[in-house]
Amino acid sequence: MTETTVAGQQMAPWWKTATGYQIYPRSFCDSNGDGIGDIPGIISRLDHLRDLGIGFIWLSPVYASPMADNGYDISDYRDIAPEFGTLEDFDRLVAEAKARDIRIVMDLVVNHSSSAHDWFRAACASRGAPEHDFYIWRDAAPDGGPPSDHQACFGGSAWTWVPEVERYYLGHFSPEQPDLNWQNPELRREIYDMMNWWFDRGIGGFRMDVISVIGKDVDAGVYEEGPYLHGFLQEMHRETLAGRDVVTVGESWSVSPETALSYCGRDRHELDMVFQFNHVTAFEDEVAGKWKPKPFDLRRFKAIFATWQGVMAEDGWNSLFLSNHDLPRQVSKYGDDGTFRVASAKMLATVIHLMKGTPFVYQGEEIGMTNVRFERIDQFRDVETLRQYTGKVAAGMAPETFIAGANENGRDNARTPMQWTAGAQAGFTDGTPWIEVNPNHRTINVAADRADPDGIFAFYRNLIALRRERPVVVAGRYLSFAQDNPAVFAFARDLDGERVAVIANFTGTPAEFDVPDGLAGAGTCLVANHAPRSELSGRITLAPFEAVAVLLAARGERDTQTEGAT
Repeated sequence: MTETTVAGQQMAPWWKTATGYQIYPRSFCDSNGDGIGDIPGIISRLDHLRDLGIGFIWLSPVYASPMADNGYDISDYRDIAPEFGTLEDFDRLVAEAKARDIRIVMDLVVNHSSSAHDWFRAACASRGAPEHDFYIWRDAAPDGGPPSDHQACFGGSAWTWVPEVERYYLGHFSPEQPDLNWQNPELRREIYDMMNWWFDRGIGGFRMDVISVIGKDVDAGVYEEGPYLHGFLQEMHRETLAGRDVVTVGESWSVSPETALSYCGRDRHELDMVFQFNHVTAFEDEVAGKWKPKPFDLRRFKAIFATWQGVMAEDGWNSLFLSNHDLPRQVSKYGDDGTFRVASAKMLATVIHLMKGTPFVYQGEEIGMTNVRFERIDQFRDVETLRQYTGKVAAGMAPETFIAGANENGRDNARTPMQWTAGAQAGFTDGTPWIEVNPNHRTINVAADRADPDGIFAFYRNLIALRRERPVVVAGRYLSFAQDNPAVFAFARDLDGERVAVIANFTGTPAEFDVPDGLAGAGTCLVANHAPRSELSGRITLAPFEAVAVLLAARGERDTQTEGAT
């Protein structure tokens, strides 16, 4: 396993000091004018990521796919979708990224395949086909209907009838995404062989889509974190990951502080990290979900992060993020995408990047891209949004209410094209983009932000460099302060007597804050999105969305300076 040197100290493995960057290929950069981002387009923008200091790219799926779910429905795991390029293009991406000290992490989607996969076509043709048992089938209920009332995540029944074999198959997400039968050892062997095939092409690891669902017990109605999950992950580790210098991150919408180390504890031999969403689902309605969001409560938000920092304090490792391809733009969700867009974008980055764990930047986050506002349902492209709209409106929700919710929390917010310039189509394409460009690209774009020495890009570059240069940012103990304060997020990082104090105002109004003893002192300002502060003491007034991080001068054993910490 490759070790990385930070300020003369060995920090292993490499992904603990690196910062990840998620690319949603369809929306990143189009090289041929067809309106769809592609691999050559990504290659053309690698210098942007090198300049930012990115250590690895999480690449959303580029495999062959009919694109029912924009690539998360794979029809051939060993080929590239023509709209994205070719295998030769992919190999060139790996090589060009490597030349810039950037690794490529693929998206592994193996809970389900596409209904257009050759396996599934054979499975639907005959019960006797070997591939039939690659999927999950059940006979009809006595009344001829589905075997259960389980609903698909994207709407409608999770069961679809196939008359040729007179059985229902499970599509936990949608009919176009039939679930793979992980109980079948031949299916698992196919998956492991495919993973090793990609490793042999030089990739740096896998982000594993909805991996917590592969161990399901369908008949017991247990889908998330089912009884077979960890056995499968341990087998996967033995067959594909053991001995390789790679990173693995599993997506789980059900993982909790109680189950986290089952995935990524050092002795589990499963994954390196998990993406957890407790800080996201805490602000969603219990029934309507994200289509009816709850008001944001900073105290609850801080408590969730403090809990996860505590769980991973001595074992496991946190993934740190507020944005991805399934979530709204973080500056619109947690900050202010109007007057204080720049300040709040920097504040959010400060908090996330200075916690313990590996930070992930979602494309456009580094320039403060915002949610888009669509007025009509036909402007949306996401399968989840479109199917949920049909179901919710049929159940009585007003169309305008649903669209308001989609504009706040829908997945298309993260999928509008990357805003490179103020020019036509934001410099994303010479053609007509597959989804509309956010009109604010005329002022919010890479060219403009990078030209500003005090821009968001420059701020992110500084934060990312701190992680490479300062062991306290990578390995320091996390201490939280002022947990009951409704406006201010405050914490410290401690390592070998060195302490970094972080204070952030999450509101658009000035905030009075009494600096706790454990954060007080003079030192070196590492980060500031307003006037730099070299001393924190007494009562201070934080400007709207102000964030500051100060490396405090050493003053004895730091364990005695934790008053007010939890």
